[in-house]
Amino acid sequence: MMFRATRMRRLVGTVTAAAMVASLVACGSDDAASDGTVTLEFAQWWGAELPAGEFDKIISDFTAENPDIKVKLLSAPYASTKQQLLTGAASKTLPDVVGLDGAWVNDFAKQGAITDLSKLMTDASYDASQLASQVQVDGKTYMIPVVNFVYPLFVNKDLLAKAGVEKVPATRSEFLDAAKKISASGGDVKGWALPLDTAVPNGVQNDVMSWLWASGGSMLTDDGKPNLTSAPVKSTIEYVKSLNDAGVIAPGSLTMKEQDKVEKFSNGQVGMMIDSLAHINLIKENKPDLNFEVAALPAEDGYTGERGIPYASWGIGISDSTKHKAEAFKFVSYLMSQETNAKLSTIANGFPGNKNAEPDFGSSDPLFKTAFDIYQQGYPANEFVGLPKSEDLMRSFAEQLQLVLTGKSSVDDALAKSQENWSSVIG
Repeated sequence: MMFRATRMRRLVGTVTAAAMVASLVACGSDDAASDGTVTLEFAQWWGAELPAGEFDKIISDFTAENPDIKVKLLSAPYASTKQQLLTGAASKTLPDVVGLDGAWVNDFAKQGAITDLSKLMTDASYDASQLASQVQVDGKTYMIPVVNFVYPLFVNKDLLAKAGVEKVPATRSEFLDAAKKISASGGDVKGWALPLDTAVPNGVQNDVMSWLWASGGSMLTDDGKPNLTSAPVKSTIEYVKSLNDAGVIAPGSLTMKEQDKVEKFSNGQVGMMIDSLAHINLIKENKPDLNFEVAALPAEDGYTGERGIPYASWGIGISDSTKHKAEAFKFVSYLMSQETNAKLSTIANGFPGNKNAEPDFGSSDPLFKTAFDIYQQGYPANEFVGLPKSEDLMRSFAEQLQLVLTGKSSVDDALAKSQENWSSVIG
C-alpha cells in the first residue's frame, strides 16, 4: 500500500528525560570504539508506551545479530521527546536515530537535521517496495512509518438496531440516513460527533478530511500545493454541512476535543464516530457493556476504488549529523523487517509499516483483526504528514469550517479563504 506521490508528502534499558537532554546536546554517539564497535543513540517515546521490557528485547535481538553495533535507548514520554527533538533539530544535535511524528518531518528536513533516507536505501540496495508508506519532502524520503495507528469508523450496534438501521453505513448517503434515524430515536442521542476545537485542531485531519480520503480524494495537487477549491474537497465540506444542517451532529462541536468525542460515544450519546484504534481498550475498560464495532469509513456513493484511512505513526529517521549513517540504516532496516515489524506491531496494538508483516491477533481484541482487514484493503492516508506547520493549517481550516457551520460563510468563500491561508504557508 505504497502512497502515491500526492500522498507521500502528507503520517518512536531506558534512561530519564534529563539524561536524554544531555545526550541530545552531545550530537549523537561518539566515534567507533577502539574495537570497532559503534554505539547508536535512539531517541523515541515508544519504549515509554510499550509493556515494560518488550522494546528492550527487540533491541537485544538486533545487537545479538550485530555485535559490532550497540543501541542506547533514550526513552521518554511523547511530550518530552517532542520538545527535546525540536531543540536538537534546531541546533543540529540530534541523536543518531530518532522517532518522528509526521508533523515534524518537513521542518526537520528543511533545517538539515535529518538525512535523506532515499539515498541510504539505494546505498544499501534496500527493497523499498516492502514499505507500506514513506514520508517525503521535495521527492526525498525523510521518515519511514514503523507502526501505524489507524482511525476507522466506530459504530454503536445497539443504537443502530434501536433506530432500525440494519447494516453499518458504507456510503455517505447511508451514513446520513443512519445518523438521522439515530438522532430521531429519542433522548439526547445524536448520530455523529465532530470535534472542531481550534486549540487542538486535529479534528480537521481525523474527522473532516477523512471523508475526502475515504473516496480517494486529495486536498493537494500532484506537486504538493493546496487544492482546497477542487470539486472533491468542496463535496466533502458540503457533505459535512449537510450533516450539520440535518441536526445529526452532537452539540458543542466548536469547542469539542477528541477526548470529548470518545466520552460521548462511550456514554451512548452518539451512535458513530471516527476514532483511533488506540481507544478500543480504553472504551472497553470504561464501558465493558458497550456493544460496538469498527468499519471502513463511508465513501461517496458510487465510489469503487481503494479507501484511504486516516492514521498516525511511530515514524523513524536518521540524524544528518551522525557519523554512522550506514549502521543507523542497518538498524532501521531491522525494525522494518517482516518478522521484527510484525512483533513490534503486535505489542503496540498497531499495524506494521512493512506491508508483508502481519501482527499476531491471538491475544488481542477481535476488533483489531477487523480493523487490520480494513487497513489491508485500503491505504493509510494523512496528507498533513510532511506538510510545514501542519497544525496551523488545520487550525485555519477549522476556523473557516466553523463559519460555514454557523451560517456566517458559504462553502465556496470558506474554501477560497482556506486556499489563500494555506498557500501563504505551503507556497
